[in-house]
Amino acid sequence: MRPNGLLKSCILLLPLMFLSACKAEVLAPSGDVAAQQRDLLVMSTLLMLIIIIPVMVLTVWFAWRYRESNRAAVYRPNWDHSAKLELIIWAVPLLIVVSLGALTWAGTHLLDPYRPLARVSSEKPLDAQEPLQVQVVALDWKWLFIYPQYGVAAVNELAVPVDRPVQFTLTSSSVMNAFYIPAMAGMIYAMPGMQTTLHGVFNTEGTYQGLASHYSGAGFSGMRFKANATDAAAFDKWVADARAATKTLDRPAYLELEKPSENVKPERFATVDPELFPRVVNMCVEPGKICMAEMMAIDKQGGAGLAGTINVSQLTYDKHARRGTREPVFGWDPFQVTGFCSTEELERMLGAQPASATIAPVDQTPLRGHGLTQPGSLFGRSADQALTLAVPSVGTASKL
Repeated sequence: MRPNGLLKSCILLLPLMFLSACKAEVLAPSGDVAAQQRDLLVMSTLLMLIIIIPVMVLTVWFAWRYRESNRAAVYRPNWDHSAKLELIIWAVPLLIVVSLGALTWAGTHLLDPYRPLARVSSEKPLDAQEPLQVQVVALDWKWLFIYPQYGVAAVNELAVPVDRPVQFTLTSSSVMNAFYIPAMAGMIYAMPGMQTTLHGVFNTEGTYQGLASHYSGAGFSGMRFKANATDAAAFDKWVADARAATKTLDRPAYLELEKPSENVKPERFATVDPELFPRVVNMCVEPGKICMAEMMAIDKQGGAGLAGTINVSQLTYDKHARRGTREPVFGWDPFQVTGFCSTEELERMLGAQPASATIAPVDQTPLRGHGLTQPGSLFGRSADQALTLAVPSVGTASKL
């Protein structure tokens, strides 16, 4: 081979050298949910290739056969119709579209992130062990993981035992983000003032990549963490090491942690305020600020009346200003609405068991849509029960 030809070959192969460092985590999953998503992706691709490959081959074949220099090709300028070709051209794509529709419809409902797992893996059925609950908060620009069953928390470090279902409940502190562990399960959004749910499981021990797959600002590229899948003994040791840490994650510590920071190293907390995550969801971690659940309860009762016009205080903590948000156009001082509920009422409201904790796995045979009942409130109660918690405070406020 001539030197110039060798050089051109090396240049063409250069991109493959960079691709050799990539890990095909989506196509080589380590959890049952991700494996089912991989299968859905592969089967959908194969179905579409039934049309794509023949079309590409026939395009090249027609161009070559009917080229100008090929005098042996039959020239039929008056040909315009073939019933056989029409049948093939329309029937085959129609069957593929029907097959894709059935496949994606079933797969979408079976892999609904809110659906509790029906099995641990294709070889192992679901047993009676309690799912691991992990509360996830997307911060600027880091991930906070709270383990309510163990009373510990970690930043940019996730530890889960293999073959144990994991239930993630997610929210965000400032802007919408996306939580994604490709080897474990699909992507799901984390949004401020809302709570989303994701179920997943690891079937193989190892250290896997977790990331934010939605742009969220200057430090977005550093919002990565390691997901460590270990056996039960190693996970218990990790929990013990976390409890041996010296830091406590209470509301003041969270407000300090919430400040924007980039490329944050893993950090553990020995104890966690049990009301912290519900307060993050209800956007009332700040001292004295009214919770969304309380505000909605007051609105349902017709509002706070005249008391609501004076129930404000100076805002001494503004996370949006820390992200570089512009000051109000008219120049007024920022304020927040203070709460009406007493401390006891807030403890009852925020300390209730999540509704998702009592959801039993759904029978998937036969498949009947997603098969989930309508969820209750964020705090495990029906909407009417949850909203009546603030009624005494509303009555008290109306006398002001």
